Amino acid sequence: MEQNQDVNQNLQPDEHSTEAHLIYGQMQDPHWDYSHHVIPPMTASATFRLDSAQRGAQGFTEFAHHTEGMSIKTRAPIYIYDRLGEPNKDMLEETLAYADQGDIAVTFASGMAAISGVLGILTGSGSEIVAHKTLYGCTYSLLTNWYPRQRITTTFVDFTDLAAVERAITKDTRVLYMESPVNPTMRLVDLAAVAAIARRVNATRSNDERLFTVVDSTFATPFCQRPIALGIDFTIHSLTKGIGGFGTDVGGVVVGPKWSYDMLMLYRKDFGGILSAKSAWPVLVQGLPTLAVRMRQMQGTALKVAEFLSSRPEVSGVFYPGLPSFPQAELARRQMRDYDGQFAPGGMIYFVFQGESPRDSLNRAERFINHVASHAYCITLAVSLGNIRTLIEHPGSMTHSAIPAEDQIAKGLDPGGVRLSIGLEKPEDITGDLRASLEYVR
Repeated sequence: MEQNQDVNQNLQPDEHSTEAHLIYGQMQDPHWDYSHHVIPPMTASATFRLDSAQRGAQGFTEFAHHTEGMSIKTRAPIYIYDRLGEPNKDMLEETLAYADQGDIAVTFASGMAAISGVLGILTGSGSEIVAHKTLYGCTYSLLTNWYPRQRITTTFVDFTDLAAVERAITKDTRVLYMESPVNPTMRLVDLAAVAAIARRVNATRSNDERLFTVVDSTFATPFCQRPIALGIDFTIHSLTKGIGGFGTDVGGVVVGPKWSYDMLMLYRKDFGGILSAKSAWPVLVQGLPTLAVRMRQMQGTALKVAEFLSSRPEVSGVFYPGLPSFPQAELARRQMRDYDGQFAPGGMIYFVFQGESPRDSLNRAERFINHVASHAYCITLAVSLGNIRTLIEHPGSMTHSAIPAEDQIAKGLDPGGVRLSIGLEKPEDITGDLRASLEYVR
């Protein structure tokens, strides 16, 4: 954390909790003097006035040019143009880095822009990526439809089989990429073990050939899991989801080591995937300050809903890290911990319908989903997750439809699988709506 050492002298005094810092950030922020505002104001200008040509030249010279050991943000930067930086994003990024225990954070226009950004600085023509076999549909599309055009190839393996991961690594492999929990199956990857594999490989490689680990931790949020503390190099989040919390703004973030800051900033500038100030502001003043209280409520409700679903004859399996029956319960309790060290299994559930065949379970899932969409009051058929409202979707035909149907089962996606993102409603309201739709498909 030495990159942010000067800034964090005010940001993280020992006597206050992490949750307090998610609410307040820095009381005195070098980016903007808002000491008389209870809430930081929203940036409303895409360009910034410069006092002289010399000041403009200095701003361009300093952008993304930080020398080794130099703190990134110890004084107010020279703002020039929103695509290069502005106060709301800078304040948000400092708090996101702190929340995820990384040196730096760089925000992007979406979660997919963040994924493209970190992979963009870590790979090049001729590089290989080893990725977990089950990924979010758009990530899978990026790796299989677009990266091959740049001569960047991807090998998909089961990251719960550590020996298979090691066997898949070649001299050209630059990234081990995974989600944990995995979207939508809720499978977990042992992040510390994967980080240990990378360390062993890197012991025999030069810096130019280094192997990096990247984790999409959107399902967990920093409240439930902090991969960098487990040895992972980079963590990605969709800010649209649990961190943002209210479903009003799209955004993404990469959290990582200090050396990556300039490269990520240059990539964002040149590819243009900037988070707007008007989208950064709600995450800064609404999303992060309420993250802990929302996640505690959601995961308490999620356990009760998961227990209810486990009791239903229409359901063949329920996958929630908080259930004792969860296949990776020991790993979940070891890896998913909140800021106080308490078990934090999150608010996402994946459940599968009974069926005499994959087609039968698929038909039940679709009938169930359609009934929920037409009759439920507290459950909304919609993509996204981590919202204050409970959201439900059918991954096979929706979020993961980019994966060919014949490949979905091989990648762990059951045709009868349903993804449920728990909101802030009472458990009884959610289970009541679920019961009515389950009885409809019985």
